[in-house]
Amino acid sequence: MIGHEFYMNVAIQNAMATKGQTDPNPLVGAVIVNENRIVGIGTHLKAGEPHAEIHALKMAGEYAKGSTVYVTLEPCSHYGRTGPCAEALVKAGVKRVVVATLDPNPLVAGRGIKILEDSGIEVLVGVCEKESRQMNEVFNKYIVTKKPFVILKSAITLDGKIATATSHSKWITSEEARKDVHQLRHETGAILVGVNTVIKDNPELTTRIEGGRHPVRVILDSQLRIPLESKVIADSLAPTWIFTSQQYLETKKQQLEQQNIKVFVTSGTDRVNLEDVLFTLGEHSISSLLIEGGGEVTASFIEQKLIDKLVLYIAPKIAGGRQAPTFVEGIGVEKMSDALEFSNIEFNQLGKDYKFVGYPNY
Repeated sequence: MIGHEFYMNVAIQNAMATKGQTDPNPLVGAVIVNENRIVGIGTHLKAGEPHAEIHALKMAGEYAKGSTVYVTLEPCSHYGRTGPCAEALVKAGVKRVVVATLDPNPLVAGRGIKILEDSGIEVLVGVCEKESRQMNEVFNKYIVTKKPFVILKSAITLDGKIATATSHSKWITSEEARKDVHQLRHETGAILVGVNTVIKDNPELTTRIEGGRHPVRVILDSQLRIPLESKVIADSLAPTWIFTSQQYLETKKQQLEQQNIKVFVTSGTDRVNLEDVLFTLGEHSISSLLIEGGGEVTASFIEQKLIDKLVLYIAPKIAGGRQAPTFVEGIGVEKMSDALEFSNIEFNQLGKDYKFVGYPNY
């Protein structure tokens, strides 16, 4: 007999394949098993389209009756753009539903389970729970706080440099690492840099993989110094949103808006209010944000405890130089005991480089 974990892992792997295309909805996979045979597989493909359970039920057809359904997230219980999946499972006559995790929204958690149990369906919760929660770390934050999950990413040398003293930075890491970055961009709703990065490097901030999704380009620019000829302004490859402070120039704002650039004025007096940025992105259904800024932008997010995850690509190189920019600048801490620590750490090798993933302990 194949165990519950096997079928749930099949559902998780199918759900992971849609990463980057379901925002702001979660990644969800479903597998239907009847007499030890998979008869239906479904994945939520895009917000507004049928949920994973519905796709799986359609594939299973009459074999759904008396089956066991494995689903990575509690079946929904509400009417939205699609009907309640819990009711669809009841109508199909399934015998048992195995769920990895409950809905993270405390307002609805458990309601889908109740519909199933009230209809006499056996329910088992918690199979591969850790894997499912990690898969949906973005959704789990967004659905509760209505703010995006913030990923801080940087490519650094062994001595923490993001460029040389002459501002030369191409390329710190290998092609393998750069491909991984573009996959990360594809999976994220928005990408953020400061205006200094735009002025120095004139980046496109797009995804360079076949079929990849371009994130919304977010620029922090407290005085609207961004050049109108910048690629992020002129190329129309992806939406560009600029966040500014109360010191913005009205004439420049009008010029930018004439080029279909959204300009948001935050409450910050002379600096962009980062909380306002996150709140506004959340209001526009941006559930994840990738920060690729310089050391000052990075320091601002860290000092205000706004990052949820750190992704570092570390090249086996030493650049040196007192004036060479580092990954995190800002004021810094006074005592080593105040330094920010990370947990749930992963290390992987990509070509010649290493990828560090960790979660801050605030």
